[in-house]
Amino acid sequence: MSLFQNKESAFRRRTLYLPLNTDKNAPIIRKLTSPPERNPSMTTNNRPFQSFRGPALKMADIAPFHVMEILGYAKELKAGGREIIHMEIGEPDFPTPEPIVEAGIRALRAGHTGYTATLGLPELKERIADFYRQRHGVDIPARRIAITPGASGALQIVLATLIDPGDEVVIADPGYPCNRNMIRLFEGNAIDIPVRSDTGYQLTPELVSRHATPSTSAIVLTTPSNPTGALAPLRNMAGIIEEANCLGARVVLDEIYLELVYDAVTEIVPDADKADIGTAAALSDEIFVISGFSKYFGMTGWRLGWAIIPDPFLREFEKLAQNLYLSAPTVAQRAALSAFRPETLTILEERRREFQRRRNFLLPALRNIGFRIPIEPRGAFYLYADCGRFTEDSLSFAYDLLENAGVAVTPGIDFGRNASNRYLRFAYTTGMENLREGVERLRRYLSG
Repeated sequence: MSLFQNKESAFRRRTLYLPLNTDKNAPIIRKLTSPPERNPSMTTNNRPFQSFRGPALKMADIAPFHVMEILGYAKELKAGGREIIHMEIGEPDFPTPEPIVEAGIRALRAGHTGYTATLGLPELKERIADFYRQRHGVDIPARRIAITPGASGALQIVLATLIDPGDEVVIADPGYPCNRNMIRLFEGNAIDIPVRSDTGYQLTPELVSRHATPSTSAIVLTTPSNPTGALAPLRNMAGIIEEANCLGARVVLDEIYLELVYDAVTEIVPDADKADIGTAAALSDEIFVISGFSKYFGMTGWRLGWAIIPDPFLREFEKLAQNLYLSAPTVAQRAALSAFRPETLTILEERRREFQRRRNFLLPALRNIGFRIPIEPRGAFYLYADCGRFTEDSLSFAYDLLENAGVAVTPGIDFGRNASNRYLRFAYTTGMENLREGVERLRRYLSG
């Protein structure tokens, strides 16, 4: 008997043929019966059965987002009738500006629903280049701009092109947790450098020189920072780029919050001025600069970002993008063409001023009830507060505040290991009325 006949016989033994009706032309329904019982410790070939492989070992090093679990619990409490003040999620509370929404609707109606070129719509890349020229005085060739599914998508591709197994990547602690997890995903080793108020909560050339090694393939900075809102002065970034050049490493700048910079002068850099604020793209053509449409432009759910890429990496970036996501969402790209229109920028600038008003309220309010915030954040929409007066366990404290005060915040342990049990992150991504109510709830609970 042939192998095919064996398979056919086995198939017939496991099927039951039921005529659908008496029509001889009607199809036959083949209904699988239960498979024959077998010894669970043996395979069909009577070989020892091994347990199925579990997740890759590196997954044990990928930490969860505690803030998402807190958000889930907050939603449960709300479903049970509690009123919760949300100060945990880094998502603007403003909707996408209407000119962008209308452009997206027009794109859908016009049938713009197919793929674009992998690196993005040429006209959108030109608009972004114009924005850098007009806003920051920097000329960036549109060909060096890649449109991605969110800034996180850009960061993933950049890190994948830079990291070989065992490579070291220097990052700040505290810092955005996804950076550390992405580095691990690509088999790299994150070198967490503690940054404190005396360094402006940012990496400095001296810190990089002290901790980077010949195994360092990249240095990743975020400015303004998540979770601290601290801004890296351009002179510091220039020094870090110089240190990286000496090592043969690449610098990656995440500037997703760069357009949300305020007028304050930090206490740690009292001589800082606007000449020291701007995009690192002005400093070198050999660094990666990442940004996107989520934070300043209010397009979080549209999932659209961009990267400015050094020429030697353009083809490598494109190859990975082709394999991982083909292209960024087309409708989002079409909608984003209206993000740079004057009427849209007017809306966005008013929102930026509103974020500044919120910061100006929340910073002294939290200090007055016992939280220590040593420097005034200059950007983003976060306050990183030392809660050591109340606890040495920020995770338990965050749940405590949620359950007993009805205020949701993010525990510092989401952002690293640098004294993170003593810190909470407050996001002023909710209206002034909610911020006032949240502060009053905290004051009553902590003073009681």
